[in-house]
Amino acid sequence: MGCVEALNYEVLLRHCSFKEYRAFIKKHYREVYEVQPGYKIFDLALIGVPPIPIGVDGNFVIFPYTKPCHGTFVLKVEGKEEIEKLRSGK
Repeated sequence: MGCVEALNYEVLLRHCSFKEYRAFIKKHYREVYEVQPGYKIFDLALIGVPPIPIGVDGNFVIFPYTKPCHGTFVLKVEGKEEIEKLRSGK
């Protein structure tokens, strides 16, 4: 299992609800993929109410990350391999 702290990330939205992050990603990004809870991105299992949106902006992946006891954040991380995985439907 991966560790979010090992990623070079930018926090775009802090302490948000599932509804808030869904609206944020869909509003700000044209390329959006929907995945189910448990989907692994950067070896992190996503938590949330399905479907979970993941945005793509150039070489960056924008996704919600829920850290137990700390809340949910929208993160922006460079990830060409993760983008290829999303686009291929894997």
